[in-house]
Amino acid sequence: MEEFIARGFAATRLDDIAKRAGVAKGTIYLHFKDKESMFEELVRIVIVPVVARLTELPPPAGSVRDLVEAFARNFLKEVIGTRRGDLVRLIVAEGPRFPSVADFYYREVVSRGIATMRTLIELGIARGEIQEKDLARYPQILVAPAMIAVIWQSLFARHAPLDAQDMLRVHLDLIFGERRTT
Repeated sequence: MEEFIARGFAATRLDDIAKRAGVAKGTIYLHFKDKESMFEELVRIVIVPVVARLTELPPPAGSVRDLVEAFARNFLKEVIGTRRGDLVRLIVAEGPRFPSVADFYYREVVSRGIATMRTLIELGIARGEIQEKDLARYPQILVAPAMIAVIWQSLFARHAPLDAQDMLRVHLDLIFGERRTT
């Protein structure tokens, strides 16, 4: 992971990974057919379990907003400001040049998150918590602050720190209406 994050997907060489791991390059080929399969396994180990935990929805006892906020809190803790966030940024940056990597990430990560968000939105619409029915067609809107936070953290945080939690609150106020305090 450190080699990919430091050098990017394109510039990472299996020689450098082997050296960092203290093994011969041939040893890598005993486990992986190429750099792409190694990267895919890295995503499976580092990101897919987090997405699986995040997308396991508890029974909808509370409000949909509460569920979305819990999802976001966990995403912020598990991804933003961690090496996982750097890995996501790498995929965003290099995905257009390596479509098979982007396709893999979409299948293993993005599609699961989008399906979960769509389910939550549909539940919110059914319960009357969300008024904009077309939101279910665009669940990306619900997760947009998470992607902004990943990109912002890695590129601009040193210039202008972002309070991702507060940004999410404002975003959810726009979708659900302002949270009432008692």
